[in-house]
Amino acid sequence: MGLAIFATRWHIDSDQPGPVMRAAFVFERAADRFAEWTGSISKWVVIPTVVVGFVNVGLRYVGELTGKRLTNNSLIETQWYLYSLIFLFGFAYILKHGINVRVDFWFANQNQRRKTWIDLIGHLLALIPFCVIGIWVSWRPVLNSWDLRETSPDPDGLLRYPIKAMIIVGFVLLLIQAIAELIRVIAILRGLEGYVEIEGRDTKVRVE
Repeated sequence: MGLAIFATRWHIDSDQPGPVMRAAFVFERAADRFAEWTGSISKWVVIPTVVVGFVNVGLRYVGELTGKRLTNNSLIETQWYLYSLIFLFGFAYILKHGINVRVDFWFANQNQRRKTWIDLIGHLLALIPFCVIGIWVSWRPVLNSWDLRETSPDPDGLLRYPIKAMIIVGFVLLLIQAIAELIRVIAILRGLEGYVEIEGRDTKVRVE
């Protein structure tokens, strides 16, 4: 009886999605657009990161020639803050486009359906729990940092609590896209590819 109700709700035996799946597809499309937006932010952050890095190196060498200290900790910390934002904003974009590095040689040699099943199991058992644990573990330290208005212990250092908050943001972005990917692989396994975006997702698997 319970299985009959479940099948009716999810339309398992039908090639048409039920209301729950239609709502899931709306979420999947919205998450994809959001990942594209955060990915664009990540791309643009590369520019100031390179500029600040170049300025840091230039000032350090000029300072060595003139015997003066021309750089400071605020510039150095700005560089690694920006560098961190590239990854934190890019998590969801990388997952969406399947350009994350894989370490499983066995995966690369499977057919597409088996890869989809591996992704389904991996998202359920590894990726989504990892995101939840990351948010849970980071939450209290980030709140404490904001309560203390934590700053860098180094002279001329920057505020620490804003960049620490971005750790949670990064995990949340990754979790949203992981759920979207889960919806996508379920749709593919059920033969509902027409309801999800799969074009341009055949990027060669990076195995390192």
